[in-house]
Amino acid sequence: MTRVMFLCTGNTCRSQMAEGFARELGKDLIEAHSAGLMPAGVIHPKAVAVMREVGIDIAVQKSKAIDRDLLGKMDIVVTLCGNAEASCPVTPPSIRRIHWPIDDPVAAVGTEGEVTGKFREARDEIKERIRDLVNTVNPGGRP
Repeated sequence: MTRVMFLCTGNTCRSQMAEGFARELGKDLIEAHSAGLMPAGVIHPKAVAVMREVGIDIAVQKSKAIDRDLLGKMDIVVTLCGNAEASCPVTPPSIRRIHWPIDDPVAAVGTEGEVTGKFREARDEIKERIRDLVNTVNPGGRP
């Protein structure tokens, strides 16, 4: 099983969605974790709502800080924001580092529908990237 940690600044939205998709799409292939540089302690309600739209419940996940011991045990670390990419603790060279620069929907402004649309856009981009990651971890698909 490939151990993957998804990192963002607050661990409230993008990294939580990535963890949820990795658990679902990478069942039996990926051990998914997420964390934040400065965790907010909550998951954004819109992130929970848009993930429920696709049948994944992330409401049970927790917003948490980076556990350096756990981080050191990962096979892959994925940063989902520039701050996390720049400020992520140093990892051993054996850990593959990937950066996915996904716009933060929490910063979106506009009508309720426009903001929700930004959360859906981030969700859909993360889903596609997780699919690609699963294919990388398991080339050729499951037996």
